[in-house]
Amino acid sequence: MDFIRSIRDKMMKERLMFVYRGVVTNENSIPLLMLLEKEMENSEFGFVGRKRLFMFVLESLQNVSRHTNKIQHASMSLVVYSKKPHGYTVTTGNVLPTSSINDLKIRLDEVNNLETKEIRNVYRQMLSTAEFSNKGGAGLGLIEMAKKTGNKLDYDFVPLDEEYSYFILSKTVDSGGVGVHVRGKEKPFQGKNISQLERLMAENNIYLIWSGHISPDVGKEVISFTETKLAEEDIEANLKKRVFSILVEILENLAKYSPGIEPEEKFGMPIAIISLEGKVYSLTTGNLILNTEVDHLKEKLDNVNKYDKIGLKELFRKSLSGQTISTDSTGNMGLIDMARKSGSKLVYQFEQLNDLYSYYTLTVKVEDRTV
Repeated sequence: MDFIRSIRDKMMKERLMFVYRGVVTNENSIPLLMLLEKEMENSEFGFVGRKRLFMFVLESLQNVSRHTNKIQHASMSLVVYSKKPHGYTVTTGNVLPTSSINDLKIRLDEVNNLETKEIRNVYRQMLSTAEFSNKGGAGLGLIEMAKKTGNKLDYDFVPLDEEYSYFILSKTVDSGGVGVHVRGKEKPFQGKNISQLERLMAENNIYLIWSGHISPDVGKEVISFTETKLAEEDIEANLKKRVFSILVEILENLAKYSPGIEPEEKFGMPIAIISLEGKVYSLTTGNLILNTEVDHLKEKLDNVNKYDKIGLKELFRKSLSGQTISTDSTGNMGLIDMARKSGSKLVYQFEQLNDLYSYYTLTVKVEDRTV
């Protein structure tokens, strides 16, 4: 659980909301975008700001999908959303041959040296002249991204080995949809933290991290993205079904104990992590909980963990028969169902933060029963 704490601290320190590591496809690009949209619903972003940011995100995702080098590197692609005081930042990472860096850097610098009016003129010229990009001009996709926000693109290249490098492209957009760019005497953009995050996720077989208040709408989009991702995995159908069902329960369990956005932002944001090692999924959530609720919840968790497969089935039946319309469906029923469908014990930890709150972490492992 110390590892979970380190991820939680990193997400809060760097103000990261969402990280996805894996192949970017046309199918999962839509739920990736919807996650950001739902998170922004209660922000100060107006229609124009949202529209510009969403268009930039779509172009960024398409850029990653089109230009990721070779199949073996596609799973190293990264999509990161973060919330800064002055807006939202969207960052992508993907592997490219080191030999292609110089040409790409030239194109990026060409875009960044254009004024806003020039960007639009060059964009129109490129649309009407198919040979433009072959004459040394910036790529159409990069021009498209710059045009959306009327500002420059932050980028970096991090060497992986002698043959490949990690290309990181980032953009911060304010509430008016205008790009916020590192300029003047400020430090130039560096992608070191992003490449470190990619390695951290790779080493621990993580492909999704969410850190933020889990509203019902955000929870639905996390589930929707996971459903799309599961459909793309070469995993047995029953395992996909169980993972999906347990994810629904574990997110409901997370939302149940939330004390609200303000204490979360001050003491510890909720977190949801999905990892896949071989054919074993690990679903982990963490959230604040009132200290007065810890003993009661621990008692319920310990009670569920006492039972084997047959015992859980009977316990679930008895709990189901005792349910009423007014009964809280995420109480014992949710925990029992998670243990029953996963076939594993519920691994938990309570870390007391202060006199009022503790941080509650729950991990459920879901294995392929056909193996």
